[in-house]
Amino acid sequence: MSLRSNRIAEQMKKELGDIITRKLKDPRVGFVTVTDVEVTGDLQQAVVYISALGNDREREDTLKGLQKASGFIRTEIGHRIRLRRTPEISFEFDSSVEYGNKIDALLRSLNDE
Repeated sequence: MSLRSNRIAEQMKKELGDIITRKLKDPRVGFVTVTDVEVTGDLQQAVVYISALGNDREREDTLKGLQKASGFIRTEIGHRIRLRRTPEISFEFDSSVEYGNKIDALLRSLNDE
C-alpha cells in the first residue's frame, strides 16, 4: 500500500467510527468497532474490517445492515474526506480479534495449571 492510500485508510477509519455510531439508524447494526481499513493503491476499493458484539445471528445482521447502508456511508465519507472519487466500501469481520482472544484464553489456561 502506498503512503497516500495508508493516509486515506486511517482517515476513513476515524470517520467511519463516527458515522456508524452517530449517523446510522439501522436497528440491525449493534455495537460495532472499525478495526482496520484497507484501501487499494488506485483508491477505488476499500475493505472495512469490523468487530461486533453479540451472537452469530446478531453479528450477521450487523454485517447485512452495514452492507445495506454502504451507499449512505460512502456518501458521508465523500463529504468528509476530499477525494476525486470516494472508494467503493465493503465490510468484513476482523477475525484477528477472535484469534487474539483465543490465544489469550489458551495462555490463561496454561498459566492457571
